[in-house]
Amino acid sequence: MLDKKLLAILVCPLCKGPLHYVRERNELICRADALAFPVRDEIPVMLENEARPLSLDEKLSHDAGGMPL
Repeated sequence: MLDKKLLAILVCPLCKGPLHYVRERNELICRADALAFPVRDEIPVMLENEARPLSLDEKLSHDAGGMPL
Protein backbone atom coordinates (compact mmCIF):
# COMPACT_ATOMS: atom_id res chain seq x y z
CA MET A 1 0.00 0.00 0.00
CA LEU A 2 1.27 3.41 -0.92
CA ASP A 3 1.87 6.09 1.68
CA LYS A 4 -1.10 8.48 1.85
CA LYS A 5 1.24 11.50 1.94
CA LEU A 6 2.89 10.35 -1.28
CA LEU A 7 -0.49 9.78 -2.93
CA ALA A 8 -1.55 13.31 -1.98
CA ILE A 9 1.32 14.94 -3.89
CA LEU A 10 1.61 12.69 -6.96
CA VAL A 11 0.21 13.97 -10.25
CA CYS A 12 0.18 12.62 -13.77
CA PRO A 13 3.56 13.30 -15.41
CA LEU A 14 1.82 14.15 -18.70
CA CYS A 15 -1.08 16.45 -17.82
CA LYS A 16 -0.26 17.20 -14.15
CA GLY A 17 -3.79 16.10 -13.28
CA PRO A 18 -4.84 14.04 -10.26
CA LEU A 19 -4.15 10.33 -10.00
CA HIS A 20 -6.39 7.74 -8.39
CA TYR A 21 -4.92 4.68 -6.71
CA VAL A 22 -6.54 1.34 -7.51
CA ARG A 23 -5.33 -1.00 -4.80
CA GLU A 24 -6.63 -4.19 -6.46
CA ARG A 25 -4.51 -3.56 -9.58
CA ASN A 26 -1.71 -1.70 -7.81
CA GLU A 27 -1.95 1.15 -10.32
CA LEU A 28 -2.31 4.90 -10.39
CA ILE A 29 -4.99 5.98 -12.87
CA CYS A 30 -5.04 9.24 -14.79
CA ARG A 31 -8.58 9.68 -16.04
CA ALA A 32 -7.69 12.62 -18.31
CA ASP A 33 -5.04 10.68 -20.23
CA ALA A 34 -6.71 7.27 -19.79
CA LEU A 35 -3.47 5.73 -18.53
CA ALA A 36 -2.63 3.38 -15.68
CA PHE A 37 0.80 3.78 -14.12
CA PRO A 38 2.12 0.68 -12.33
CA VAL A 39 3.29 0.59 -8.74
CA ARG A 40 6.15 -1.85 -8.21
CA ASP A 41 7.52 -2.65 -4.75
CA GLU A 42 5.55 0.33 -3.40
CA ILE A 43 7.27 2.67 -5.90
CA PRO A 44 5.11 4.43 -8.51
CA VAL A 45 6.57 4.09 -12.00
CA MET A 46 5.63 7.43 -13.50
CA LEU A 47 6.97 6.88 -17.02
CA GLU A 48 4.70 7.19 -20.04
CA ASN A 49 6.29 4.18 -21.75
CA GLU A 50 5.58 2.03 -18.66
CA ALA A 51 1.91 3.07 -18.42
CA ARG A 52 -0.80 0.98 -19.97
CA PRO A 53 -3.74 2.54 -21.79
CA LEU A 54 -7.10 1.99 -20.15
CA SER A 55 -9.52 -0.21 -22.06
CA LEU A 56 -12.79 1.27 -23.27
CA ASP A 57 -14.63 -0.58 -20.49
CA GLU A 58 -12.23 0.84 -17.89
CA LYS A 59 -12.62 4.37 -19.26
CA LEU A 60 -16.40 4.12 -19.15
CA SER A 61 -16.33 2.61 -15.67
CA HIS A 62 -14.00 5.30 -14.32
CA ASP A 63 -15.98 8.11 -15.99
CA ALA A 64 -19.21 6.80 -14.52
CA GLY A 65 -17.66 6.33 -11.11
CA GLY A 66 -18.33 2.61 -11.30
CA MET A 67 -14.88 1.32 -10.41
CA PRO A 68 -13.63 2.16 -6.94
CA LEU A 69 -10.56 4.36 -6.98
